[in-house]
Amino acid sequence: MPGVPEEWWRRAVVYQIYPRSFADAGGDGVGDLPGIRARLRHLADLGVDAVWISPWYPSPMKDAGYDVSDYRSIEPVFGTLADAEALIADAHDLGLRVLLDIVPNHTSDQHPWFRAALSTGPGSPERARYLFRDGRGPAGEEPPNDWVSQFGGPAWTRITEEDGRPGQWYLHLYTPEQPDLDWQHPEVREEFEDILRFWFDRGVDGFRIDVAHGLAKADGLPDRGDAPWPLPPGDEGEAASEADLHPHWDRAAVHDIYRSWRAVADSYADRRVFVAEAWVSRPGRLARYVRPDELHTAFNFDFLNTPWRAGLLRSTIDRTIGALDAVGAPATWVLANHDVVREVSRLARPQPESVGRVWLEDLLPLPADLCLGQRRARAAALLLLALPGGAYIYQGQELGLPEVEDLPDDARQDPVWEQTGRARRGRDGCRVPIPWSGERPPYGFSPAGATAPPWLPQPDGWEPHTVATQAADPDSMLALFRAALTVRRAHPALGDGSLRWLEAPDGALAFARDPGFACAVNLSAAPLPRPAGEVLLSSGPLGADGGIPPDTAVWLAT
Repeated sequence: MPGVPEEWWRRAVVYQIYPRSFADAGGDGVGDLPGIRARLRHLADLGVDAVWISPWYPSPMKDAGYDVSDYRSIEPVFGTLADAEALIADAHDLGLRVLLDIVPNHTSDQHPWFRAALSTGPGSPERARYLFRDGRGPAGEEPPNDWVSQFGGPAWTRITEEDGRPGQWYLHLYTPEQPDLDWQHPEVREEFEDILRFWFDRGVDGFRIDVAHGLAKADGLPDRGDAPWPLPPGDEGEAASEADLHPHWDRAAVHDIYRSWRAVADSYADRRVFVAEAWVSRPGRLARYVRPDELHTAFNFDFLNTPWRAGLLRSTIDRTIGALDAVGAPATWVLANHDVVREVSRLARPQPESVGRVWLEDLLPLPADLCLGQRRARAAALLLLALPGGAYIYQGQELGLPEVEDLPDDARQDPVWEQTGRARRGRDGCRVPIPWSGERPPYGFSPAGATAPPWLPQPDGWEPHTVATQAADPDSMLALFRAALTVRRAHPALGDGSLRWLEAPDGALAFARDPGFACAVNLSAAPLPRPAGEVLLSSGPLGADGGIPPDTAVWLAT
């Protein structure tokens, strides 16, 4: 698109759309592509550079679309391929790039490949695309190894063969309906490279790679044993040997896959990009995914996981920037997504001394002050958008939505809920449809007169959070995001680049970015004297003397 720098991803702010929960144009209580198209102006007015759309492919929806049955089409609940092409065109007309989710670690069990694998015998070419193995024990009655599902329970399911006999087992690191692919198989690699081209040829600008750290598995699929994950603090680079790594997370072989993908992306004149969802715990290992011949960016989940404590945040920022600078890659900052408790509700709780809490069951026992959470979330937003590199915003983050923590048990749809025997409440609370207007559900999410309720129930009392209400309030979270993104686009210091730390008391962060910008964040209980400069924006009211109150951030022209 004219006027967009070639390496636009180095500074881009990307907005995540969760299709089921963004906007329902059809009135069936589920968000859809026509709904997204109708609301694209909101995103252009917000000031983001691109949208990332969570999976829109045909799916049985056993894991909210992350169980894909056809990678080259659109889930009928969401719309049609023609709707998708129109959405891409509309977004481009508004100056918005479009990124899609791609789910390469596993398919749906309804994918034609897996259905063919079930209908053929052990050793067949169809089974070779997946990780089928004979069981252990005298009659093969035990799983092939001790791996466990990320959603709870064993990572293996035994099938019944066509003749009715108990048969082989297949690997699924998530639900049993999500069988893992074997990425050592050349057909798997060729298929996904073709899928990338299919969507690139339709104008898609890039992909977010689901479970980017999980595609490669150790030869022989050895037992996990006591292999730690995430890795404990220590060496930031290579482990001593492959044997020291986890058997199915962050294996070295995954990088050859991404070199091939990078070659596909670079074959297009208007360069296409990737962002990795790589949950690795050390910045040095994250940097390996964004070396010059691999992926372009990777989410910085260390930042999301860091408590609201100045020293811990500064350390995370330094480690991230240092590791990524070493490979010439920009940082990609994130505070929220469809998998973790919304940051307003996380920050409403007492902050731990080390790793943050992102799962609902860990937060529920703690007292919550949502007013405090809002203040901290506003300050965190300015910190996020002032840091060097790019940033991602999850839908509703610009409205300051809290987690819906009291969903009825019978409304929960996340597979984590049932697969853990209802021990973990899952991720539905951050996926509740967002409010657009009105005083009661569905708050404009569905069209007037729709009889189907939203697919997850919205709480009463969300009228102050609606886009319509906040658009009329100059002090709202929406107004803050719009102002921050306006400044970010206009100021030459913001986006890609570097920072210099400024002197600040304990409990505070202050840094400068050249030319002529400073950010100060007060995370402590003591007022912070404001650094010199003209105030561009603050997350909340400043003191009468210009000082920065607790849980407040300020941007300055210096």
